[in-house]
Amino acid sequence: MWPFKRGEPRSQAPAEAIEARSSLENPSVPLSAAAVAELFNVWRSASGAVVTHDNAMSVAAFWCGVNFIAETIAALPAQIYKAGEDGNKEVDKKTPLYSVVHDVVNDDLVTSFSWRQLMMTTVLTRGRHVTFIERNVMGRVINLWPLDPMGVTVERREGRKRYRYQDGGRTVFYQPSEVLDIVWQPKPDGLGHVDPVEKLKDTLGLALDLQAYSSKFFANGGVPPLSLQGAAASPAAMARAQTDVAAAVKKAHSDGSNVLYMPTGTELKPIGFDPAKGQMIEGRRFAVEEVARILGLPPVFLQDLTHGTFTNTEQQDLFAAKHCIMHWLERIEQEANAKLFGRRNTSQFFEINIDALARGAFKDRIDAYGRAIQTGQMTPNEVRALENRPADPDGGRLFIQGATVPLAKAGTLGVTPPPANDAAPSGEPGSPDASA
Repeated sequence: MWPFKRGEPRSQAPAEAIEARSSLENPSVPLSAAAVAELFNVWRSASGAVVTHDNAMSVAAFWCGVNFIAETIAALPAQIYKAGEDGNKEVDKKTPLYSVVHDVVNDDLVTSFSWRQLMMTTVLTRGRHVTFIERNVMGRVINLWPLDPMGVTVERREGRKRYRYQDGGRTVFYQPSEVLDIVWQPKPDGLGHVDPVEKLKDTLGLALDLQAYSSKFFANGGVPPLSLQGAAASPAAMARAQTDVAAAVKKAHSDGSNVLYMPTGTELKPIGFDPAKGQMIEGRRFAVEEVARILGLPPVFLQDLTHGTFTNTEQQDLFAAKHCIMHWLERIEQEANAKLFGRRNTSQFFEINIDALARGAFKDRIDAYGRAIQTGQMTPNEVRALENRPADPDGGRLFIQGATVPLAKAGTLGVTPPPANDAAPSGEPGSPDASA
């Protein structure tokens, strides 16, 4: 069964050898209602809304933000570099690991884009993602298998951390060096992690409540809760009148009619707040800002242009790359370098190229490239490579702008005196006529 059809587990220890970390793993401790809810990843917000990993993604702003981060990181090139003796680096396409991280990560033909998209979606919604690293008999990485987060448990045995994975009826154990473990926020014990949906259940629950109320409000034809007032002969007559009015409201809504017949002697009055007085629109807009705050993104990336202008949207783009995407890339790169190459490797390293994301407008890029070439920082071919253009035969050298000279020597540098055996023009210093 994937991901174990090609790489078998290292060991299968008896269950009694596992150290218990909480009451959920100790059968002698009864489970409370809260513990059962946590076990099945179901929480209740302060408003009473049921919050799960699945329905949290039904909040449009949360869906948009999670997908933006996941797809942005998945779209950037993941590459293997080798370090040169002069301190420079170059892409190492000859190593077999390059095709694994850049193109297809395993034998099921899962692409690098899909793997990284799944990784970030899992981390942002559940707080953790674990990928099993399959190696051949020579120790070379040949496959990367993402694990189901519901089956992964991180525990400590004899002082060492290990990963327990429930694969159907089998229990598989991995050492830290055998998995890529991307964690949003670890707990102080070094084992657990903070579940963002559980931690922010009140914020997401409020967004779900506003969304549900809006749906019910318009499903009822935009009619707020009503109070039926009037004399009633008996409780049965009151119940019939209530049923008749509710049916009439639904029929008027389905027929598109704005006229409603009321029984004689009765009157309808709204109760509670209507959406405008309850600030439903403002509440839903604030929910977008709250989700943006959770994910560390400017609201413009959640398609909220309420405060967006031509100037600040570009600055928000730089903010997202610098203060959000870059942090995630650093997490992934450090984890991959430690697990794929080992702690002491200095010849190769894994890196996700962010240059494409950091690009500005075309005019800004050309101006920056020109300045970099004129100051001897980049060769023309390096600039052409960034723009995906072929190299020029004469573009591999560094150039520098020659017009910049010391002020005291202005007008004297760069002037080549004529050879001594050249005759000067007639009438000028050095000519026979002038000496006469």
